[in-house]
Amino acid sequence: MRNRTAAHRRRRVVWGMPLVLIAVTALLGATPGAATATALAAPPVPALSWAPCADGTPGDGFECATAQVPLDYREPTGRTIPLAVTRRLAADRAHRTGVLVLHPGGPGNSGVDFARNSYDALPAALRDGFDVVGYDMRGVKRSGQVECWNDKEYSAAVDAARGVPGPGALQVAVRQGQEFANACKERSGDLVPFIGTASNAKDLDLLRQALGEETLTFYGRSFGSYVGTVYAAQFPRRVRAMVLDGAYDPRHYSDVPYAYDAGQYIALDAAVGRFLDWCAQNATACGFGDGKPRQAFEELKRSLDADPVITAGGRPATGYTLAYRLMFNINSGKEIWPELGQALRTAQAHQTTWLLNPPSPASFDFLNVNMAVECADRVYPTSRLLLGAVVSAEAASAPLLGPPIGLGPPTYDHNHAPTCAQWPAERPSRFEGSYRAAGSAPILVLGTTGDPDTPYQDAVALAGTLDNGRLLTFAGEGHTGYNRSQCVSALVNAYLADLTLPARGTVCADEPPPPSSLARRAPVTGVDETRDVIPTLR
Repeated sequence: MRNRTAAHRRRRVVWGMPLVLIAVTALLGATPGAATATALAAPPVPALSWAPCADGTPGDGFECATAQVPLDYREPTGRTIPLAVTRRLAADRAHRTGVLVLHPGGPGNSGVDFARNSYDALPAALRDGFDVVGYDMRGVKRSGQVECWNDKEYSAAVDAARGVPGPGALQVAVRQGQEFANACKERSGDLVPFIGTASNAKDLDLLRQALGEETLTFYGRSFGSYVGTVYAAQFPRRVRAMVLDGAYDPRHYSDVPYAYDAGQYIALDAAVGRFLDWCAQNATACGFGDGKPRQAFEELKRSLDADPVITAGGRPATGYTLAYRLMFNINSGKEIWPELGQALRTAQAHQTTWLLNPPSPASFDFLNVNMAVECADRVYPTSRLLLGAVVSAEAASAPLLGPPIGLGPPTYDHNHAPTCAQWPAERPSRFEGSYRAAGSAPILVLGTTGDPDTPYQDAVALAGTLDNGRLLTFAGEGHTGYNRSQCVSALVNAYLADLTLPARGTVCADEPPPPSSLARRAPVTGVDETRDVIPTLR
């Protein structure tokens, strides 16, 4: 009884502390600035000259162009930057409906690659009726890659990070956040003020005009859902149909970022916890932990910290490497659970596995953009005292992955605070208006109940924020829902193709259970954070 009471007290401390601090943060957080009413000249519509893609696959049907758009929309006829654009024309030209823009997650993933890699996963109705379009948003890959830390600096930071951070880890994280922010200003200072989502959405509308379309059909997943939200907010009458999958709560994301981060920490740890609980109940199918997977996971992090696995490239894989990879791979849902268990067992034997792949130079390109765009979009309070208190509390609230991710070097969503709270650049491209999208066509918001990356309650909040939002729920595990459920996909496809909305309150609950063994399915390649793709519907 004494142990149970002590555990209860610990839970109250872990959960209560972030809630108190988040409430303080909400009071101290930045408020959006007043929108200016100054009339600006309309930016020139880009001229698109389509040609075979220089880096494409011959014969794949895609063509490429470059769109010149304003760097700073406060000077719409001033300096421009190039955006890489790709398209594949509708297969049935006689019955063409319009343009379907596919926008990936991130921020940091390539929209050009997303369109190419996802095309075959689309149903015939969408391939026949729409020109499928993708673009690399400003600061990403072919559209002027943002660089803050270089490969050497990033490698040194992630290789030194630990799965069980020791004393002083918070101070190191805050110092690294400052160094990263300063590097962004030094190396990409001409670009980083202008990579926020308000400008990105304006780019999208210029592409709409350049494509000769009155309205757009849009599918955006994860961060792409925020781009779609801001586009609809700025250009509501230019939306024909819009699906926002793995949606953000836009107001929390933008204006109360500590509270938004807290939800992500909890959702990520809860998803990993449900996987480990499955391992405890399905020891043979999982293969990790001998019935005590949570204890084995904590021991594995410490073991790898003390004795890192040296990978083929000569870099150490520590407990931090394990946490970093698991953060992305848990997004695949139940279908990957048996393979995750086997990969953890391999790591336990101190052998190389995809779950111990350190972040690569391609990862660093992704992470530079991920951090810089979100710092351009979000305003954290600048108090160092509040920063330290909230980051410590949020990491503690998620004991499985919170400490290594939250107290590690600048990487993905959850640990943006140490950098963004010290961000040195102005934010003229941050969106500060209403997210209601008044006057838009219906917007379908897709939320997954067990989403580790964008918590389900964010989708609920977005659907309620939009004047014309409609929530579709996928009762399942993993990040985003499209093409991971027959039910979800049928409803999304009907809406995109024919504007048929699902009934209010619709819940799809057809996620298949985890495979009983690896022998019954083809192995899943470990998820690479640099490559986003719509999965093939199984």
